[in-house]
Amino acid sequence: MNLSNFRLVMVALAAVLVCTPSCALLAPKPAPKRIAAIVTEYRQNSHADVIVSRILESYTLDGKGEYPNLKLASLYTDQVPASDTSRAMMKQHGVPIFTNIAEALTLGTGKLAVDGILLVAEHGKYPTNSTGNVIWPKRRMYDEIQKVFRQSGRVVPVFCDKHLADNWTDAKWMYDTAKELKSPLMAGSSLPVLWRYPEADMRRGAKLKEIVIVSYHTLDAYGFHALEIGQCLAERRAGGETGIRSVRGIKGQAVWQAGRDGVFDRALLDAALKTLKQSPISRGGTVEKLAPEPILCTIEYRDGTRSHMITLNGAVGEWAAAWRTADDNAVTATNFFTQEWRPFMHFTHLLKGAEQMFHTGQPAWPVERTLYTSAVLDALLISLKQDGKPVETPHLDIKYTSDWNWKQPPPMPPNRPINDK
Repeated sequence: MNLSNFRLVMVALAAVLVCTPSCALLAPKPAPKRIAAIVTEYRQNSHADVIVSRILESYTLDGKGEYPNLKLASLYTDQVPASDTSRAMMKQHGVPIFTNIAEALTLGTGKLAVDGILLVAEHGKYPTNSTGNVIWPKRRMYDEIQKVFRQSGRVVPVFCDKHLADNWTDAKWMYDTAKELKSPLMAGSSLPVLWRYPEADMRRGAKLKEIVIVSYHTLDAYGFHALEIGQCLAERRAGGETGIRSVRGIKGQAVWQAGRDGVFDRALLDAALKTLKQSPISRGGTVEKLAPEPILCTIEYRDGTRSHMITLNGAVGEWAAAWRTADDNAVTATNFFTQEWRPFMHFTHLLKGAEQMFHTGQPAWPVERTLYTSAVLDALLISLKQDGKPVETPHLDIKYTSDWNWKQPPPMPPNRPINDK
């Protein structure tokens, strides 16, 4: 190559290097995905509000933040309480509300006409099953969704907020139906994706020995969150998820006796409690006195790993977890921190996971995590109803691995009153 040609090549290369960053900035943004929201009820601070409203009012629920790259195409509400906020909001934003799920998905055309579906069934007046778990109409709603998929000969991704169902049979049916149709399905809680103080995650591939998760409130509403914390940690262990052998629930003073007997590692409970920011324990008093009616859920995994969720009403109002790895006997603990004021920013990071799936067609994290969590909650409530008898779970033999990695979210925006519009 002569000197003249060499200079021309170098000039061209320099132009490419200079242009690349700015050219990347000029790359067209993908078109927003059209989303149908299928919800139980839509009122201020309901799950429908703090998830779906972000599409209309930005991630910060005030029209001042970044917006998801989604367009709300339609809404279906199963119930309309006196406190409903959806009618006024959808009218303001020009979003049609349909009276049945099929029309919300087809936009009245008779064929599937959206790119993704948010299924949010968490609030409303619904009966409970024999164990006290609320029977949210998720299977019924998903059944209507899959009928449209079959009739249209096309599927789109579905995100199901929180549980898959209140019982194993319905949860597994939803899972199997999605697999059959090759429809991307994702579900779960905001707890795995929110802030952790200190920043910590299960070391991928670690030989895990035991986990203890601290929880509060009711089992079906908040215990689910704690169980999903445990599963998002456990799935990272050596070998991935290989199955659960049994689930047992006990309550009252028997829980503290179980700690003394070594059923759960008391040092892990203490380590988790130390990470809490607002617990009465920090102001003096023992957890035993502050939480006289604890509830313990013990999960026996097939590979020998154990996980425990302890509900400590009266002593805590936060979630935390601590775990011990068998290969180095190290203890790690962290607080899973939610923003309990508007804009409830942890739901932003849940929606971002769903948004990723709507654009890529691939779940951001495995739906098997929530399938397991839904099944464990069902087994726990059955065990408690049977006075602490362990519930064998031969059905929980579904193996899976997860390549999802937790990342500390940006600092949350300032708290606003929960009645803030």
